[in-house]
Amino acid sequence: MTEQLDRATGLLRDVLGPDLLGACLHGSAVLGGLRPASDLDILAITRRSLDTDRRRALLAGLLEISGLTPGVRPLELTVVVHSGIRPWRYPPTADFLYGEWLRAELTAGGPPLPAPLPDLALLLTVARTGGRPLAGQPPARLIDPVPHADLVRASVAGLPELLDDLADDTRNVLLTLARVWATLATGEILPKDAAADWALARLPAEHRPVLEHARELYRTTRYADERWSPALTARVRPHACEVLSRIDRLRAGGEGGPPPASGEPRGGVGGA
Repeated sequence: MTEQLDRATGLLRDVLGPDLLGACLHGSAVLGGLRPASDLDILAITRRSLDTDRRRALLAGLLEISGLTPGVRPLELTVVVHSGIRPWRYPPTADFLYGEWLRAELTAGGPPLPAPLPDLALLLTVARTGGRPLAGQPPARLIDPVPHADLVRASVAGLPELLDDLADDTRNVLLTLARVWATLATGEILPKDAAADWALARLPAEHRPVLEHARELYRTTRYADERWSPALTARVRPHACEVLSRIDRLRAGGEGGPPPASGEPRGGVGGA
């Protein structure tokens, strides 16, 4: 991991130069512990939007550094422009987003362009409170607290798209649903397996097995080795519907639980 992070940090410094205000490692690697399929999540904050040449150079470097082979972890890099997140506004914009799930699309179509990304509200929150600086200023100096209402909005914004992947990315969809439910109920952004623990304590017995399996896969198994029995597969959609009903009840009752007294979510781990 150290060598891969050093290469990624060197790439950011080389491509962005003095426009790189700060970069940090966040997500599971810092706060929850890396799991077999965890990404290395990096946030970079810049003075200005990337031009075409820098986008191409950054993509070319990431395609070499990131991967899914033994000994090489997938990188997820999010670049944001400082003036786009401070002062805060919703939805925030990602100036550049790379992840292994985008590799084929970006290889064929070219580097990513700026686009609104509601999930940034969650990412910035966990980076601000637990990110490990890799270059430049620490994240707490560059990122303002995100209002609780915007954390709720970001948590539910991607649900329709998320559910489209239920059959193909079952583990992550179920764990993300559990985390959305926990965030709305408690104001906390939990690691995926901790969110599963929280949800399992509140689910009826018939809806626990699929989430227990997803949690176990997250803790122990790479994607290539993931298996779902026919019996568990048949329970996946009823489980998802049950969790969605819990989320809908919270939204109908006032958009989730109250924020912590500090105005920021307690605890928190983002990432895979």
